[in-house]
This record gives sequence, structure tokens and C-alpha cells, in this order.
Amino acid sequence: MVEEELLAERFEEHRGQLRAVAYRMLGSLSEAEDAVQEAWLRLSRSDTSDVQNLGGWLTTVTGRVCLDMLRSRRTRREESMDAYETFVPDPVVRSLDRVDPEQEVLQADAVGLALLVVMETLEPAERLAFVLHDMFAVPFDDLAPIVDRSTAATRQLASRARRRVQGAVPASDPDLARQRQAVDAFLAASRGGDFQALLSVLDPEVVLRADAGALAVGAAASKQVRGRQSVAEGAFMFRQLSQYARPVLVNGSVGLLTVVDGTPVSVTGFTVVDGKITAMHILSDPERLARLGLVALDDDRSPSPTGDSPGTQG
Repeated sequence: MVEEELLAERFEEHRGQLRAVAYRMLGSLSEAEDAVQEAWLRLSRSDTSDVQNLGGWLTTVTGRVCLDMLRSRRTRREESMDAYETFVPDPVVRSLDRVDPEQEVLQADAVGLALLVVMETLEPAERLAFVLHDMFAVPFDDLAPIVDRSTAATRQLASRARRRVQGAVPASDPDLARQRQAVDAFLAASRGGDFQALLSVLDPEVVLRADAGALAVGAAASKQVRGRQSVAEGAFMFRQLSQYARPVLVNGSVGLLTVVDGTPVSVTGFTVVDGKITAMHILSDPERLARLGLVALDDDRSPSPTGDSPGTQG
């Protein structure tokens, strides 16, 4: 019993990083928790007396678990391409009011929703090589056995993933104050019904991705919208909800949480470049929102559904 308790304590020391690994691999907070729990089960059943670096061992085990989950997800996935075009990963939401300068530095390294969306297009093995090597510095020699490839081939997987990610994700302004200025301008224009002001804060090529779940229909259905005019028209249509929105941190960047009568309605992540909003990712699927603990956040009692930082982005 004593040995098991000591092992559990050692595992808890690494839980935060393991959750960060799993979240980047899966884009789902609940699945990330499942993967971390499976890593614990594998640890409890393994002889690790010869393991010199338990954190590294657990990281690769978690990566292997997530790889299996991604492959299973891809095999059973029945969604159409339209469903992928509107998919938004689970957001990690924190209170903006509690951020101090040291936390700002940490949050600037958080993995954004836009990056997670692009990572959904990667093959499972590519995603593993990219996440574990580029974000967590796991050597290719350690990754090769997991994906059943040579070290050189594994290096190529990460390189291919890196090219696809870098070419698709714009670099967001890392300054939270400048992000806040753009988001506040968007919110003020929406609340005031000022269509021209909405246009002025949106980049001409802005892309909006809204994931409302499979049951939503009509104007509230999942959609992908491109272009400043179309995005502004959508924001104008739903302007009545803007009075219930308040700024929060969404995956380390300034975003909006909308709660109506104690029920979370949406979480919106923004990408801000040169003072303009270039991308918006909206999760309004009621079933998924209900699992994120956002009511507690709205009451300003709990800063995060996971209790830890999303970690760093490579």
C-alpha cells in the first residue's frame, strides 16, 4: 500500500504535463482526462524500477494512448466534411480579471484554438510527432517505436506536420492588452448595433467557425463564414446576446464567455493580428458547454475547468 501511495504521488507530480500533452493530441478535455487516467493504469501495472525519467516515460505512454484514441476516432468517425469544417475543439477558459504579469507570460504560450483546428487535419502519427517533439521536446528516437517508423521517418512526420501548421495558422498578437482592445471594440460595436464599427475591427479576410452541435438548425446551426461583411452580418444578427458576454481568457487569448440566466450559451476565441480580428472560433454546442464548468467560472469562483494551465506551445 505504501509503494502504491508513493507511486500515486509521483504520478500526480506529472499530471499537469500529461493533461497538456493529451489535450494537444485530442482537442478534447474529457478525452484528455481519459487518456491521463489510462496512463495511470498502465503505470500501476508496470515495473518502472529501471525507469530513470518517469516524466518522460509517462509522456510517451500518454502519447501512445492518445495515438490509439485518434486512430479509433478516425476509424469510427461518420461526420461529413461539413462537420469538420465547423468543428471547434474544447476551449480552456479562465478568468481574465485574475491575470497578473507573470501569468500573462505563461498564457502567451498557450495553445490556441486556431492551432488545434489545424491539427485536426493531421494524420494521427503526424500529430503525435509534432506535439511530442515540437511542443514537449521528446527525442525522435523515443517517438519512433510509438509510430512504428524509423527515427528518420518520424522526423519527416514532424516536419510535414510543422509545414502544414505554420502555413495555416497566423501569428496572433501576443499582447493581451492589444487583444483586449480589439475584442472590446467588437463587443461594443455589437452591443451598440454599429455595423460600420463591426466592419472596422474585422480583417477583410476574417474567418468565423461556429460549432453549435448536431441538433442546432436555422441561423443558429454550425457554420463557417468568410469575409468581413458576412461575419459582421452574423454578429449583427445575434447582437441581442452580446449584453450577456464578458471577456475571459480562451486558450490563453482574450475571448468572450456568454451566459444567459445561468446557462452557458457560447465561448468565443479570437485571433487578433495588427489590431484586427482575423479569426473567430465559437463553441455553442449546449452539451459540450455543459461539461466545461463554465457556470462556476461565470460566478467567479473557479478559474478553470481543468485546474491547470494548458501548457506551452512549440
